[in-house]
Amino acid sequence: MTTQPEVSEVLSEDVLMQARREKRTQWTEKGIDAYPTADGLKPSSLAKDIHLQLGSLSKEELEAKNQAGGVGRFSVAGRVLLHRSFGKATFLTIQDRSSRIQIYAQTSKLPAQTYEMIKHLDLGDIVFAEGTIFKTKTGELTIDADKFQLMTKNVKPLPEKFHGLQDIEARYRHRYLDLISNEESRRVFILRSEIIRQIREFFYQRDYLEVETPMLHPLVGGAAARPFETFHNTLKMKLFLRIAPELYLKRLVVGGLDRVFEINRCFRNEGISIKHNPEFTMLEFYEAFATYHDLMAMTEVLIEAIATKLMGRAELEYQGARISLKAPFARMTIADAIAKTTQVNPQDENVLRGELKKKGIELKSHTSLAEVQFRFFEEFVEEHLIQPTYIMDHPIEISPLARRSSQRPDIAERFELYIAGREVANGFNELNDPDDQASRFHDQLKRKAAGDEEASDFDEDYIQALQVGLPPTAGEGIGIDRLVMLFANVPSIRDVILFPQLRSTHHRVEESHPA
Repeated sequence: MTTQPEVSEVLSEDVLMQARREKRTQWTEKGIDAYPTADGLKPSSLAKDIHLQLGSLSKEELEAKNQAGGVGRFSVAGRVLLHRSFGKATFLTIQDRSSRIQIYAQTSKLPAQTYEMIKHLDLGDIVFAEGTIFKTKTGELTIDADKFQLMTKNVKPLPEKFHGLQDIEARYRHRYLDLISNEESRRVFILRSEIIRQIREFFYQRDYLEVETPMLHPLVGGAAARPFETFHNTLKMKLFLRIAPELYLKRLVVGGLDRVFEINRCFRNEGISIKHNPEFTMLEFYEAFATYHDLMAMTEVLIEAIATKLMGRAELEYQGARISLKAPFARMTIADAIAKTTQVNPQDENVLRGELKKKGIELKSHTSLAEVQFRFFEEFVEEHLIQPTYIMDHPIEISPLARRSSQRPDIAERFELYIAGREVANGFNELNDPDDQASRFHDQLKRKAAGDEEASDFDEDYIQALQVGLPPTAGEGIGIDRLVMLFANVPSIRDVILFPQLRSTHHRVEESHPA
């Protein structure tokens, strides 16, 4: 028996790549196309479906069905991950998008040239195989191939098969290799797709309209964040990648689209961490004639429904913590959360400022108590909110688009949802008084003039929209990436973004792609 050697065991990658190119050339000279089209070679089945259909049958039951003509033929296509040759017979394990399955090739059923090629396939080659199904002595479901075709010749060796791609940055930078070699990565991104599908169905069932709003904005607005800038040559104007779709979505509500949602990218020119990526996916939704209490209740239903569909129960384990996602979630004001978590009196501004100063955070003397409380909350409280908790009563100064509380004009009718110590959602009753909104925009301009790079611009057209009339409306944004982190039980946002932003390696194209 011969087996394919591992890269690290024998030769350098450059030598192996050259050997594979030479092999490709030899095959081409013999009439074997290393990169054919899929015409007439489309697989009829996925590996997972074959296992589901026939995996429960015993070796003898499968043989009996084959003899009776009741099983039929199957064809599959995938990447070779294991290769074992025994002279006149070769076993391959291939992986398609669903799972893995074994292929059995033998000289008695295949043309001599085809079988010779099979004997010398490399790990990473993509192949097509067709034949009948049987089970080996060890009970492994296997396709007995009588038709076989090379579909793509691999030139670059795959990561070592037993450990996959271990370097974390390499996994992010070469996601294609990560997906090939790490089953866990494939699981995470399949899970992400399922979560987004469920979210869409949830809103469709509630008569929401899915919309798309601009990615390029002429002004900065919709959230407190530093934007990315670009320039449109034809229009000769500066533009910004959107930090949030909020102001455009509320224009649609003014236009009579009372329930709208969007799942799309936002961009913020901020730091990179396990919680932040400059490009991220946001769900935002707005409902006329609803309040932020309605949205909190709906968000609880959404998250519990996702958990139940994914796991069969409304609880999960995240990084060692058991978290219940069963509604209703806890609700606390910022002051209550401070008192409960730290035992500090949230009304004692001097103590709050003193603790912040110990961490190198000094706030200006005119900063309101509500703002001081919020900064203290961010630094000392939020990481301890493991169970789902709505935090309410945000300072109006940091909520320029939210409606003022009818009882306390210094705070906003706003909430943030925290799970596992991270903000997952942010929502509020929308400010629909055009004069109040104009005043808030002017305050933002003052902050910008004072050096606040996260302050918003004055959006005159949005003010005009409010003058037309925005009905009482509640809106919310949910971070899709952080939600997926929770359900996938992964610690870093980079683990749930297919291609996270990374520092450039400054490699020249010519260096990585030799002639």
